[in-house]
Amino acid sequence: MTQHSSTRRQLIQGAAAAIALPSFSAFAQTPARQLRIGNQKGNLSLLKGRGALEKRLAPLGVSIKWTEFTAGPVQLEALNVGSIDFGDVGEAPPIFAQAAGAPLAYVGATVPRPHSEAVLIPKGSTIQSVADLKGKKVALNKGSNVHYFLVKLLEKHGLSYGDVNVVFLPPADARAAFEKGSIDAWVIWDPFLASAEKTLDAKVLADAAGVVGNRAYYFSSLDYAQKNPDVIKILIEELDKVDQWAQANQGAFATELSAIWGIPKPVVDITVGRTKFGTTPITKAILGEQQQIADTFFALGLIPRKIRVLDAAAGNLA
Repeated sequence: MTQHSSTRRQLIQGAAAAIALPSFSAFAQTPARQLRIGNQKGNLSLLKGRGALEKRLAPLGVSIKWTEFTAGPVQLEALNVGSIDFGDVGEAPPIFAQAAGAPLAYVGATVPRPHSEAVLIPKGSTIQSVADLKGKKVALNKGSNVHYFLVKLLEKHGLSYGDVNVVFLPPADARAAFEKGSIDAWVIWDPFLASAEKTLDAKVLADAAGVVGNRAYYFSSLDYAQKNPDVIKILIEELDKVDQWAQANQGAFATELSAIWGIPKPVVDITVGRTKFGTTPITKAILGEQQQIADTFFALGLIPRKIRVLDAAAGNLA
């Protein structure tokens, strides 16, 4: 009797295990999704600190891994080797990345921010107009958004790119050259722009208003964006919420950015005061702006081949 009961119990346990196994197997085949964000110090940092993105993505089974980067090109290289799925960047780096074959997709853009980049001249400079830049030493970061801005600014004022003596310097070196007086003008963006105005008494000769848009972009990989459109949509919505909050609370926004950037708040106040706020999904018109930059960089010999920016669009665009 005891042996019969033991055999029966083993049969029941075996049947229960057989029933449980398919369920476990099915669960194992549907792992939770991951979103790996590479962020520079800025709005993505604020989004990370608030935890709102994690709350919205949790019901979708999406976990988030954050990695901080110092510059857009480094982020795009991380995307190229498959280390991140999403990041933020300026106008120029994606052009170079696409020309190099990176599988990037534009998924979001800020509104234009033309007052956030400008040509600076030292206090007391004899330069009074853009036309006066002819033959002068003008420093800028090679292949950056301000590189494109300078080309278009010169065109608008009847000069060609070859009419000025362009000196390629990263922001820190350009500032040092500007202070020493070894360059005549410096084309730069915020917050470096605001810092030079505030601490060096530098003067704005011209900003990008009426010349170029100067947007920031959010990118993913084509594969990730196509497979996870729901995640991308939520990301852009949450970033726009940060923008809308910042517009309504500019003092608090400047305080947070000051801590993130390690820059005095009076400098950040200038930066925030001329920032335009808003983040939107990508459209054909926005990528048309990028195409103009790509064509300009190809004409200048900065990229090795012509590119079609629409190839870096994920899905159908408005």
